[in-house]
Amino acid sequence: MHIPDGFLSAEVAAACAVPAAGAVAYGLRRASRELDERRVPVLGVTAAFVFAAQMLNFPVAGGTSGHFLGAALAAILLGPWLACVVMSVVLVVQSFVFADGGVTALGANVLNMGVIGALVVGGLMLAARSVLPRRRGVLLAVSAGGAWLAVMAGATACSLELALSGTVPLGTVLPPMLGVHALIGVGEGIITAAAVSALLVARPDVVPATNPLPDPAVA
Repeated sequence: MHIPDGFLSAEVAAACAVPAAGAVAYGLRRASRELDERRVPVLGVTAAFVFAAQMLNFPVAGGTSGHFLGAALAAILLGPWLACVVMSVVLVVQSFVFADGGVTALGANVLNMGVIGALVVGGLMLAARSVLPRRRGVLLAVSAGGAWLAVMAGATACSLELALSGTVPLGTVLPPMLGVHALIGVGEGIITAAAVSALLVARPDVVPATNPLPDPAVA
């Protein structure tokens, strides 16, 4: 899903960079108020996990690649806005140090893999809290479903950006992108739910303040 340099028009790259920069800036503002000694290690470990997960790439049509995102887990552990910050840091390092994703497409990559994923899952979690029972099984189902949706939303946005840039027709890039990422999303949903389940047993205190599960023992 990393878009290389030269694949986006200047107009599309700029249009993606603006909301990405705005979301990250707001996330940094929230981080200055919300981060404390307990949450800083969680942020670091989450960033390391996301970085490692994204290093495994699967080639897709149109010069792009598919891989695990980690945005869902970041949003669940840190909240949507801090997750945007973590995802942006990971993607900046990948772009400048490992040349994974173009510098000119960095705004689009942050938007697709970070902002959209984190906010999709964050919104889903908030909506679920208001209408669903606050139980462990419900949280795990929402985590898995949110992870799948985050992957699919990012893949869709990437395909649209490439098509709008005139790089590849939407009918050429969208089907393989969605097909590959539908499978990747299933794997990411399983991994995300498993990670959340393990944390609820071993370290329920690292579940964020938006915790929809007051007691991890509740079934």
